[in-house]
Amino acid sequence: MNFKSALYERLEKYAKVDTQSDEASVTFPSTEKQLVLAKILAAELKAIGAKGVKLDKYGYVTAEIPATIKGRRPVIGLLAHMDTAPAASGKGVLPQLHKAWKGGDIIISRRHGLILNTKNCPRLALCKGEDIVTASGDTLLGADDKAGLAIIMTAAEHLLKHKEIPHGTLKIGFTPDEEVGQGVKYFGVKAFGADYAYTFDGDLAGSIEEETFNADGVKITVSGRSVHPGSAKNEMANAARIAADIVASWPENLLPETTSGREGFIMFMDIAAGTEKAAIDGIVRDHDLKKLKDMERQLEAIVAAKRLKYPLAKIELTFTESYRNMKEVIVKHPKVMGNLMAAVREAGLEPRVKPVRGGTDGARLSFMGLPTPNVFTGGYNYHGRYEWVSLDGMNKSAEVLINLARKWAE
Repeated sequence: MNFKSALYERLEKYAKVDTQSDEASVTFPSTEKQLVLAKILAAELKAIGAKGVKLDKYGYVTAEIPATIKGRRPVIGLLAHMDTAPAASGKGVLPQLHKAWKGGDIIISRRHGLILNTKNCPRLALCKGEDIVTASGDTLLGADDKAGLAIIMTAAEHLLKHKEIPHGTLKIGFTPDEEVGQGVKYFGVKAFGADYAYTFDGDLAGSIEEETFNADGVKITVSGRSVHPGSAKNEMANAARIAADIVASWPENLLPETTSGREGFIMFMDIAAGTEKAAIDGIVRDHDLKKLKDMERQLEAIVAAKRLKYPLAKIELTFTESYRNMKEVIVKHPKVMGNLMAAVREAGLEPRVKPVRGGTDGARLSFMGLPTPNVFTGGYNYHGRYEWVSLDGMNKSAEVLINLARKWAE
């Protein structure tokens, strides 16, 4: 099956719609512009013949592909998210297609000096000879997760046109705000009606994921004491300096840039600081919940030491749960991963089961009663200007989806 032309057409169309989410927003979805793409997707689902298409007040787009066989089979959900990460601009995305990449440099932007190659991205070597899509150097591409949207939509259209392919009822769900950790906050699992589901939100072809990080947010606030610097001795508590001291005291071997695989980390993402007030926002991540809690206690000890060091300041530390490792749920339903691995093999790939160094909507959905592992989409370097996706990888992902539909019908 070759869907590459349709996949690129959809990816290009979706990527050009700015859907960047906003972690500081108090609305849902966090940005109104996500609804622009939601309306496009809902209209397209109706056009290809999907049933029960709905766009609700929260921005969730849902639809159904009716069963082509008789008898009760598990209802399977297919999900992807519409938003792109706040880390880089998603406005004015101009996708570039680099056909049949032969190796060597891929010029993303001469003006910005952005070059993609196997030196700065070794994983690219796995895609030699494939069609590679990048943006133009001013923005991210948005393949995370507009590649997933294109894959589900293209495979859905194929299934709706080819009713000779045996499958049970399939449910489609497109969500906002996954990148800010709120993607399924108002998602109605019961109303969705799926028994099991898959998010199409992974990376290189063949990669499948049943395991995410355990994730918490961390916030540290420092209330200092401002006095004239000429008389500051034993009187000033400089909140900015105290915040910097806390961040600098965290071990360098427990940062995202020094860890890999199942190693956890704390990342301090944002610091707003002045003499009187400072605020540090960050994230805590580990696949092992006990190790995550150990890191939190380690940070608590650092903060306790700073309270003694700076008695004139008030330092507060809070942790907020974000999501938990979905493997805890998915291992109780072995057929979910069993069918996925079989579907990947039928597409001519050897499945690589690996932990996600992050999270997906599937993590929350799994704990909401809908076991939801993650499927590759063929991309890499997400959330920045070096982002890329292989059309060949996307094509294999669409094949896997169709194979999954057949496997669940057996």
